Amino acid sequence: MKKLVALVLVVLMALSTFAMAEAPAEEGKVLNIYCWNDEFKTRFEAFYTVPEGVTVNWIIVPSEGNAYQNALDAALLAQETAAADDKVDLFLVEADYAVKYCGSDYTLDVINEVGLTEADVADMYQYTKDVMTANGVLKGVSWQACPAGFIYRRSFATEVLGTDDPAAVQEFVGTWEKFDETAALMKDYGYFMLSGFDDAYRIFSDNMTAPWVVDGKINRDPAIEQWITMTKLYTENGWNNKANLWSAESGAGAGPEGKVFGYFGPAWFIDFSLAGWTLADASAPAEVGNGTWGDWGFCEGPQGFSWGGTWICAAAGTDNLALVKDIMYTMTVDKNVAVAIVEKYGDFTNNVPAMTEMAAGSYQNPFLAGQNHLALLLNNAQAINRASSTPYDQTCSEKIQSAMADYFNGIVDLETAWANFFKAVEEVHPELTH
Repeated sequence: MKKLVALVLVVLMALSTFAMAEAPAEEGKVLNIYCWNDEFKTRFEAFYTVPEGVTVNWIIVPSEGNAYQNALDAALLAQETAAADDKVDLFLVEADYAVKYCGSDYTLDVINEVGLTEADVADMYQYTKDVMTANGVLKGVSWQACPAGFIYRRSFATEVLGTDDPAAVQEFVGTWEKFDETAALMKDYGYFMLSGFDDAYRIFSDNMTAPWVVDGKINRDPAIEQWITMTKLYTENGWNNKANLWSAESGAGAGPEGKVFGYFGPAWFIDFSLAGWTLADASAPAEVGNGTWGDWGFCEGPQGFSWGGTWICAAAGTDNLALVKDIMYTMTVDKNVAVAIVEKYGDFTNNVPAMTEMAAGSYQNPFLAGQNHLALLLNNAQAINRASSTPYDQTCSEKIQSAMADYFNGIVDLETAWANFFKAVEEVHPELTH
């Protein structure tokens, strides 16, 4: 009998040990999310219910001067030895430097490590997956897609073109030749066609014929040459307001006293950037009648393009893996949430069925005077191709715009501006030549 009891105890101990070995690790109570602004934070807080007992810690570091990436990189380098409550759990990346992180060991495999399925991500726009795929492994997901077009002032269109209807305005801006002709008309009426030097940059950079860097050499692409030629013409003719993107002057051009006819941008630019610039009173509710709200329309413009995007990455070493998976599913897979984000924030969300239904439905964007502009973006969203992305995209985009500003302003000649661009890129990436 004693032997039998002893045997039972041994078996029970073995089963207990096995159960302990197989039990999932206890989830952490602090969720650390790194990002550079509150765009994702607002959507997260609106549509995700945090489990009881979990504290969400937002580490928001602005992007200026590469501060965000520097802070994130330092945290990821310390991840292995960091205390559980200090570990990075989720972090966000932009299109310009997504390749840097998806090709690293600091991001988890969305399918095989985080636990989303191929079926979960099947309805996402393909390019949003391509951007975050390295060696066949998906390393991040997004709630948004970023097809873009031309956002214009309706009152200026009515005065100068005789109509503010998006389909009719498209006839005046549907090719670059027509766009130039309309720019000249706008000047005659005292308006600027564009805010400044960088407004059209993303159209041309998104339609480059080759990557920024090919076999270690910086590419002087014909599409970028076209942007330079166009912008110099617009500057000399007084068709733009000589503003740099994100400057106070650029934003003021859209405000109540502004004289800028239009801006190029995707859905996030409309409701996250442009809408804020147009308010007469920044502290007042964002609604029709405040500033230039409701005085804007949207059309496709002269050339299809995309701009930007934000991806959610799971950090290797997170102690909140189940929670991370649930957040990714809710914010990027759940169709109902995708629809709700469109309705509340105007985003073009990363769910093909949801966007197809919304484009054919009764959705109205108040900033665009009730226009349902989503249908104009559907084909563009399917056509976006990011196969030529490189880890150098952010540096090259920033340095070319900075170098060419001196050319546009008449400070240097064109070849000097190009030389300054190459020098600036090679100082950051000495492994490159031109």
